Amino acid sequence: MDIPLRTIRPNIVQSIRAFRVSDLQDAAQTLGHRFLYANLANAQTKQEVLDLINQQFKLMAQVGKNFDALYDSMTDPVHKSGPQPGFIAVLEHIPANAKFDKEAREQLLDVFRDTADYWGDRKVPFRCFYSFSVARSAHVSPVERLSQGASTSADPVGGITTIDPNEKLPTDKLLDISPLALRMSSPFNAGYWQAGV
Repeated sequence: MDIPLRTIRPNIVQSIRAFRVSDLQDAAQTLGHRFLYANLANAQTKQEVLDLINQQFKLMAQVGKNFDALYDSMTDPVHKSGPQPGFIAVLEHIPANAKFDKEAREQLLDVFRDTADYWGDRKVPFRCFYSFSVARSAHVSPVERLSQGASTSADPVGGITTIDPNEKLPTDKLLDISPLALRMSSPFNAGYWQAGV
């Protein structure tokens, strides 16, 4: 039988890349590891990120308002509760916005790197996979745009209502593709991205 994640180090934090969440969940079940999943798509701030992780990971200790408390809740109390078989954690859609900027994202990932090291010292696998929020479509139905006061015009041939092309589209949902963000999401190609900086 093929051993899941055999090519992935036992204590690592990496981009989810080609893995699907359902495959990671199946791998956790096959390996007898605990599966921790947090969908952060609705989070905008550090506090919302912490609250969602605490709620969705079902942590024993309260996370509170800082990253240190998150680290503490995933290490000592869990270790003291008894032998642990291993962990596969997934942080999906980490926010990428002004309220949860690059520095906050890196601090969050550092918490999980430190957690992986903690469990590595105890010979317990802890793999964490993450993804950042992606740009959302700016498509809004014409009815919604009209209710927001946008100007429209009718296509004389098809009768299709379109949005005024001069209207500014919202940019608060754009994905950060700066070289630093790309280095953060692609730790294996850091030299490539730094070459152009």
